[in-house]
Amino acid sequence: MTTSRSTYHHGELRGAVLAAALDVIAAEGPGALSLRDLARRAGVSHAAPAHHFKDRTGLLTAIAAEGYELLAAALAGTPGLRERGVRYVRFAVDHPAHFQVMFQPELLRADDPDLLAAKERASAELRTGVADLSNAPDTRTAGIAAWSLAHGFATLLLTRNVQGAVGDRDPEEYFRSLTGLLFSEQLATGERE
Repeated sequence: MTTSRSTYHHGELRGAVLAAALDVIAAEGPGALSLRDLARRAGVSHAAPAHHFKDRTGLLTAIAAEGYELLAAALAGTPGLRERGVRYVRFAVDHPAHFQVMFQPELLRADDPDLLAAKERASAELRTGVADLSNAPDTRTAGIAAWSLAHGFATLLLTRNVQGAVGDRDPEEYFRSLTGLLFSEQLATGERE
């Protein structure tokens, strides 16, 4: 849907371009993104988005930074590592376009200060969940394991690779079941009750 140029006020164009970019990414992936197409969708000159983002990489970097901020907010104050994993999965389901872009460093300006600050906030929230583990001898390895599980499940879910297994079940409940299975005492020790 295109909007007339006269409906935009100074400062609103950035948000409109970001929203249009998220729609394109969700539907077609980040490879389909074009500043010229986004300008057309927003009903502005082809140079207008470049004023806010410089280029496609700048736009994708802004999307990733916004995604990391949203992820940090989603994780903040969540008790327990399992529930932080559930929130991670929920974030991916609620923000699939952000999720696609955030973890493709080749699309981003790695030295962007806003991106670096947002990534650090999200990482700090992820580390907080691991810091609460009392029985983890190596919290860094435990953190990578927990992130791998949540990120892997979220990725499989978004790419519809576990659609048959999850079925109509709530993805968050399914993730809780996965973590319960993998971290049960019987599985960890190989013993049966």
